[in-house]
Amino acid sequence: MDKARRAAYIALRDVEEDKAYSNIAIQNVLNKYFKGHVGFVRELVYGTIRMQLYLDYIIGKFIKTPVEKLHISDRILLRMGLYQLINLGSVPDYAAVSETVELAKRYSKGREKFINGVLREYLRDKDRAELPPREEDEVRYLSLKYSFAPWIVKMWMDDFKNVEQVEKLLNASNRRPDLSIRVNTLKTDPEGLKKRLEKLGFTVTVDKDLPDIFYIEGDGPMGLGLFKQGLFTAQGKASRVAVEKLGAKPGETVIDVCAAPGGKTMAIATMMKNMGRIIATDIYKRKLKLIEDEAVRLGVKIVEAWSWNGRVVDSDLVDVADRVLVDAPCSGLGTVHHKPEIKYKEFDSSMESLPRMQLDILKASAHYVKPGGILVYSTCTISKRENQDVVDAFLRGSGGFEALEKIQLLPTEEKTDGFFICKMKRV
Repeated sequence: MDKARRAAYIALRDVEEDKAYSNIAIQNVLNKYFKGHVGFVRELVYGTIRMQLYLDYIIGKFIKTPVEKLHISDRILLRMGLYQLINLGSVPDYAAVSETVELAKRYSKGREKFINGVLREYLRDKDRAELPPREEDEVRYLSLKYSFAPWIVKMWMDDFKNVEQVEKLLNASNRRPDLSIRVNTLKTDPEGLKKRLEKLGFTVTVDKDLPDIFYIEGDGPMGLGLFKQGLFTAQGKASRVAVEKLGAKPGETVIDVCAAPGGKTMAIATMMKNMGRIIATDIYKRKLKLIEDEAVRLGVKIVEAWSWNGRVVDSDLVDVADRVLVDAPCSGLGTVHHKPEIKYKEFDSSMESLPRMQLDILKASAHYVKPGGILVYSTCTISKRENQDVVDAFLRGSGGFEALEKIQLLPTEEKTDGFFICKMKRV
């Protein structure tokens, strides 16, 4: 049995059955079961999840049982096999089928002939897997083609009023993400770190706008001694832009609301050159240790991690902050290419109530801003109801803040996630 495919199957099962995040499931399985061919494992796991709705549509064309009624192992194996047949030209058809059948002998005993039959029938009659006509139901067509829950497609069509732009957004959200890191300038400088990484065999590209953001090609940078020494940390460009817009300066007092796991907190501390005070709050006490551990690794000494419900005003913090960052809980639709399972979320009561929660957190956090101070609201999603509508509702009701800048970053732009940022000033 091929070990890489076995590792991929186990990771996919963790995502499907235990609702694990794909990046965590992959890392766990690599650490526990498998050390080689990491790139193939990642490609097979992320690719299979990325195309899940489309793959299930195809499976449905070749079986009589509804796909959702199949045993979980059958679904995963058929998706894996089809993904290799459709997308991995480097894998011969016979290998994709035979290796999937070998996995079935272990993980879906007694179903080997069924798995083999479906995959071979697809190879004989691919035309049966054509998408339904676009003109009959455009939302369904785009949902299947790009494997997004229909409600997301419809929401983006309503928000953008431009089908061509929505299709570009769907396509861009499915791209393979760049591995990006932020240089910790408290301990090193961009030029020096770049040389050291290249000497270790990594390909390094410096972001054209932010010289402390690098894009890395190569396996295992987070296992390097350089990482353990705190010379860099994982951070995307969009997240770093939010910190840039906050504009914290040395000696100031900053409050970072909903701060865990602390990526933006550490970037703020770096901008402040470890001078001043940062209060990083989060409702979950267990997450505060993530912030504290990261501060130790990076040499950050000005962060205080507090447990607090962001929807409630902390009277001790009223009017104390020069700048406040509210990186609110959100649907995360701007980070789909990192965690593709996000795009299959159901629009349930928790999704419905997100804007109310976001507005409550923003209103409470506004009390902490000094007169003349800066308030930044950000999310890692692409949703008017969670972004522009929340900010507009806040500004209508606050009476004391004005918007200085609103930005909606999109994955259609170069090397960025979908991210919303609104910079406001207390007047």
